[in-house]
Amino acid sequence: MKDFTKLPSNEIVKRTVEALKANGMEAYVVANADEAREKALSLIPAGSETMTMTSITLDQTGISKAINETGKYDAAKPKLYSMDQKTQARDMRKYGAAPDVALGSAHAVTESGTLVIASLTGSQLPAIAYGSASIIFVVGTQKIVADVEEGLKRINQHILPLESDRARKAYGLPEDFQTFPSKVLLLNKEIQERRIKVILVNEALGF
Repeated sequence: MKDFTKLPSNEIVKRTVEALKANGMEAYVVANADEAREKALSLIPAGSETMTMTSITLDQTGISKAINETGKYDAAKPKLYSMDQKTQARDMRKYGAAPDVALGSAHAVTESGTLVIASLTGSQLPAIAYGSASIIFVVGTQKIVADVEEGLKRINQHILPLESDRARKAYGLPEDFQTFPSKVLLLNKEIQERRIKVILVNEALGF
């Protein structure tokens, strides 16, 4: 089985950046988690309602904490957490589907510039696919793959065991719980100028 934790060559990273740009996405390369956080925060327009998707990468870079805990941003997630799932479920779905800015990561990025994003519930996908005016992805370069087929292998062979273990610990789920990518979004091209920004980090971050 391929080692999906290995960082690619500079040539592959450069080729991926060029492909992302050709597909209508802005792309940046930074050296480490600190630079990734600095770059991501610099891309958020002042006063924007900002949502951080559940992401190990955002947690490792300190982006989740910077957005949700410092009080410097109009953070959407604390507001969602304060709402009642039983009585405000519809409002929560609508609110989460279209924040001004959404930040997250991808599970794979192909050398031809496609982002591969898997989800169990699909809750983060509406904002990414269309709802948010601006999407910022922070992605460790170990997630670069040759093509979509290899991206799906990365999800099934590498990410699922790790994510299943994380979910069991985080949510107190049974030991036999196994998550599953019931929904997979492929972002092949963006037609809205400057909507999608991809920050590639030359460091193994996230799963």
